[in-house]
Amino acid sequence: MIKNLTEGNPLRLLFFFALPMVVGNLFQQLYNMVDSVVVGQFVGEDALAAVGSSFPVVFLSIAIAAGLSMGCTVVISQLFGAGHIREMKVTVSTALVALGVVGLVIMALGEVAALPLLRLLGTDPDIILDALSYLRIYFGGAIFLFLYNSLNGIYNALGDSKTPLKFLMISALTNIVLDLLFVIHFHMGVAGVAWATLAAQGLCAVISFYVLIRRLRKMPNEEGFDPSDASQRFRYFEFRAARRIAKVGVPSMLQQSIVSLSMMFMQGLVNSYGKVFVAGYTAATKIDTLAMMPNMNFSNAMSSYTAQNIGAKKADRVKEGYRASLLMVLIFSALITLIIYLFGPHLLGWFLNNGSGSHAMNYGLKYMKTVSLFYVLMGFMFVGNGLLRGAGDMGAFMLSSFSNLICRVVIAYVLAYFIGASAIWWSIPIGWGIGSLFSFFRIQSGKWRSKGLVEEAA
Repeated sequence: MIKNLTEGNPLRLLFFFALPMVVGNLFQQLYNMVDSVVVGQFVGEDALAAVGSSFPVVFLSIAIAAGLSMGCTVVISQLFGAGHIREMKVTVSTALVALGVVGLVIMALGEVAALPLLRLLGTDPDIILDALSYLRIYFGGAIFLFLYNSLNGIYNALGDSKTPLKFLMISALTNIVLDLLFVIHFHMGVAGVAWATLAAQGLCAVISFYVLIRRLRKMPNEEGFDPSDASQRFRYFEFRAARRIAKVGVPSMLQQSIVSLSMMFMQGLVNSYGKVFVAGYTAATKIDTLAMMPNMNFSNAMSSYTAQNIGAKKADRVKEGYRASLLMVLIFSALITLIIYLFGPHLLGWFLNNGSGSHAMNYGLKYMKTVSLFYVLMGFMFVGNGLLRGAGDMGAFMLSSFSNLICRVVIAYVLAYFIGASAIWWSIPIGWGIGSLFSFFRIQSGKWRSKGLVEEAA
C-alpha cells in the first residue's frame, strides 16, 4: 500500500514504516545465514570459511546495487511528496532500465574478476576453489540482485514497506528449501547454496516487478497532465531522470563500495590469522549483520521519510522524525546487546561445531561481546546519514560515511601491531563514533534543508 509520510505522528509513522523493513531484512539475512548454517553443519568448517572469504566480494556487488537503488528511493520519494506523479513514473522506468544494464555489466565483470579478487584477499589455498565456485554462480544472477534492490527502493519511496516483505518471505522460504535440497540431498556442497540463492533472488525480482508495474498503471497523474501534449508523453528512459538518480545514487554507490573495499581490507587482515580465525570471524559477522538490521532499516525509513517531507516543503517534520528515530535506535540497540550477551554461544552454535571449532567459537564470542556494546553509536550514525541522504545532502553524507570506514581500516591495521587480532573488533566502534559525530553536527547546522531535488524535477 502506498503511504504518505508527510502527515501524522512521526514516531508512529516511522516505527510502522520501518517494522516491515526490519522483518523483511531479517528474512533476507535468514536465507544468507541458512547458507552458512547448511555448509557449516553438513559440509564442514572449510566450506564455511570459503563462503565467508567470498563475502567481501559478494558485498561489493550488493553495495553497488544498494547504493544506486538509494538514488532511486530519494528522488522518487521527493517527487512523490511534491505530487509530481508523471515525473515519478518516468524516473521509476529509467531506474529499472539503468540498473538492469548495470546488473548485466557486473555479471560479466564478476565472472572474470572473481579469482583475482580472491587471490588479492589472500584466501587460503584449501578453500579458494570452493570460494571461486560460490562467487561465479552468485555473479551469474547479478541482474536479479540489481533489479530487486531497485524495486525494493521504489516501494519504500512510495511509503510501502509491506509489499517487499511479502516477496522476501517467499524468497527466503524458497532459498531454505533449495539449500537443504541441493546440499543434503544432491550433495552439491558450496555450489548448492549459491544456486539456491540465485534462484530465490530471481523469483523475488520477477514477482516484485510484475506487481509494481500493475500498481503504477493504476496511479492517476497529477492535475494539469495532458496526454496529448508531446512534451508530457511517457518515456521509458530519460537522461534528465537518470542524472537526478545519479546525483544521489553515485555518491551512495561510492559510499557502499567503500564499505565493501574496507571489508576486503579487513578480510585480508582476518585471513592473515588463519582459517580457524576466519571461521569464527565469519560466524560472528553473520550474527553481527543480523543484529544491525533494525538500525539499518531505521536509517532507510528515515531517508524515505525525509525525502517525502523535503519534497512537500515540510522540513520541520524531518527534525521530529530524527528525534523519534534516535529513540528507537536507543531502545532496540539495548535489547539486541542484551540478547547477544545472554545467548551469544547459542547463536554462534548455529554456524560452528563445538567439538571441532572451539577456538573459532572463542574468537567469535570476543568479537560479538565487544562490538555489540556500541550498537547505539552505529544506530546514531546510520539514522543521521539516512536524514542527510534523504535530504540530498550527499557531500555531508559521504564525509560521515568515509570518515567511519577509513578510520576503521587504518585503526585496525595499526592496532594489530600492538594488540593482535582484537584490533579487528575494537576498530569498528571507534569508526562508528567518528562517523556519528560528523552526521550529528551537520544536522544541527541545518544546511541540509536547502539540498532538495524537487525544483530540478518540476
